Amino acid sequence: MRYGIVLFTSDRGITPADAALAAERAGFHTFYVPEHTHIPVVRAAAHPRTGDATLPDDRYLRTLDPWVALSTAAAVTDRIGLSTAVALPAEHHPITLAKTIASLDHLSGGRVSLGVGFGWNTDELAHHGVPAGRKRAVLREHLDAMRAIWTDEQACYAGEFVTFGKSWSWPKPIQKRIPVLLGCAGTEKSFAWLARNADGWITTPAETGLDTKTELLYRVWREHGRTGTPEVIALAGRHDANQLAQWAECGVTEAVFGLPDRSPGDVQGYLTRLAGKLGLDGS
Repeated sequence: MRYGIVLFTSDRGITPADAALAAERAGFHTFYVPEHTHIPVVRAAAHPRTGDATLPDDRYLRTLDPWVALSTAAAVTDRIGLSTAVALPAEHHPITLAKTIASLDHLSGGRVSLGVGFGWNTDELAHHGVPAGRKRAVLREHLDAMRAIWTDEQACYAGEFVTFGKSWSWPKPIQKRIPVLLGCAGTEKSFAWLARNADGWITTPAETGLDTKTELLYRVWREHGRTGTPEVIALAGRHDANQLAQWAECGVTEAVFGLPDRSPGDVQGYLTRLAGKLGLDGS
């Protein structure tokens, strides 16, 4: 099982570049950042963890652009994977987002994966023109359109929400296929969407029963004709050796730990201690 790090980015504390470099030196496999373009002050959408309009962390108001953040990380690292947990492609035009992601994959030497979410903040989505009740369909079309741009010499797409004629767009990603990971609750409905449109699952922070839910994911994956096995990325809290062993046994491929909202020195110390507990070797 691999180990990754997620930094809840903000305009204070350690920078993404410094955090990614420290994570790479400590031996972690992947560096993740989240996305919110903005948080509407008046919202009908409840946060999944609080159950109401209250936010559990003021960094929701202060998140950095994920692709700018990952670009700074790419410039100072050589090996660590660069990803999002999670990005919200439904809030962006797929032509421009495809260019951004392909450019990052090109410049980083093929280290990008794309963690995506449907988006709990429906008010935020509405500000971007995503119709109520259609966020899954919009996300699917945006991913399909981006994949066309990434793979076809003359890309075109015709859908309900996205339409464009034959177009040239370079660079293409170094990878033949940018891995797409769906961040969602472990339900059969979401797993069916994942099996049709993505390559792996990122759990929610409070997800439980991963043994049963991973079995469900595998079953749905096979029922949709997918071969191999999907990636399973589990968001962890504190280091728990017993939990990690159970996750490895049930098919979790990567456990991801969040960084504390502290100074660069404190974060680097935390990474060193965590890497020691996990037995990582950054050399």
